[in-house]
Amino acid sequence: MDQFMQEAFSEALKGLSEGGIPIGSVLVKDNQIIGRGHNLRVQKGNPILHAEISCLENAGRIGSYKDTILYSTLMPCYLCAGAIVQFNIKKVIVGESETFKGAKDFMISKGIEVIDLNLDECKNLMKKFILEKPELWKEDIGDL
Repeated sequence: MDQFMQEAFSEALKGLSEGGIPIGSVLVKDNQIIGRGHNLRVQKGNPILHAEISCLENAGRIGSYKDTILYSTLMPCYLCAGAIVQFNIKKVIVGESETFKGAKDFMISKGIEVIDLNLDECKNLMKKFILEKPELWKEDIGDL
């Protein structure tokens, strides 16, 4: 696990420790983290505060996002993929997509390079969470 995915994973653990959903994200530009976030839907009662959205919000206005790389512990959903497309982020690196397929094909169809690292740490974290809190997970992915 590289340093940036490790930081995203740390964000996921932070979300879990707050009683939320363990998904984390960081935005990298010029080999520096310029934004970080984790899923805050539970903590803030906001249905759109997914990890990637929280990360982009924390990065703030940076002008162009086309030279950034978004790291996420889980394959982004369509909501987050839409933001990635909208802000012209050209590369997304994810920890895993086994527990949630997400919007990989959609992002690729929009010219985004998507790299799935298939990391056991990310898969195990999500599998444990889904097993322990299935209703919360179903709510998060819109599957209630």
